[in-house]
Amino acid sequence: MAGAEYAGGFLMAEVVLYGTRMCPYCIAARRLLRGKGVEFQDIAVDGDPALRRLIAERSGRTAVPQIWVGEQHVGGFTDLLSLERSGRLDPLLAT
Repeated sequence: MAGAEYAGGFLMAEVVLYGTRMCPYCIAARRLLRGKGVEFQDIAVDGDPALRRLIAERSGRTAVPQIWVGEQHVGGFTDLLSLERSGRLDPLLAT
């Protein structure tokens, strides 16, 4: 698995966010990740119903954003925020 750079220069798991441009939860997730210095793939599902269906099937959820860290599905923004508040996000990013 290819890694990405983290703010401190550490190698970290690849992070992928599937979302829409105007969704407030997508915006909040992007802000949280950027605030931590996490580089991530930001894949827009706006206007792409086939991709949105594929992500819904893969995640088991229809809401956006849907976030993966490496092969692990994190969930949406509230799941990401919960990981951050509990101190479990940084170790997950470091895998």
